[in-house]
Amino acid sequence: MTADSNSHIAWQRAQLKKHRAALKALEVDQLSDPTCGINRRTQKTIDELERKIGESGRCIAEYERRTRRPLATDRGSLANVSWGHWNANMPLARSHRHRA
Repeated sequence: MTADSNSHIAWQRAQLKKHRAALKALEVDQLSDPTCGINRRTQKTIDELERKIGESGRCIAEYERRTRRPLATDRGSLANVSWGHWNANMPLARSHRHRA
């Protein structure tokens, strides 16, 4: 994965990774002790982590929908894409050919 130029999205990705790790650790703890059921506090923590994971995931997905170029190269999928904002942000290509 490349580095994000948008610091908010980079933060969201870090939060997503952190929350997934915390949820996994909590679930592993629950599975390692079969005599202990999930109490109300643990369930509340799981629900909160899942909510935060969903929020970060939606934020990242929205950002990627807005900024990523389409991966498909067939004529049908590219016909409906507005390339105006991409062309405006791209530096002008300079020719490296020398005229004789």
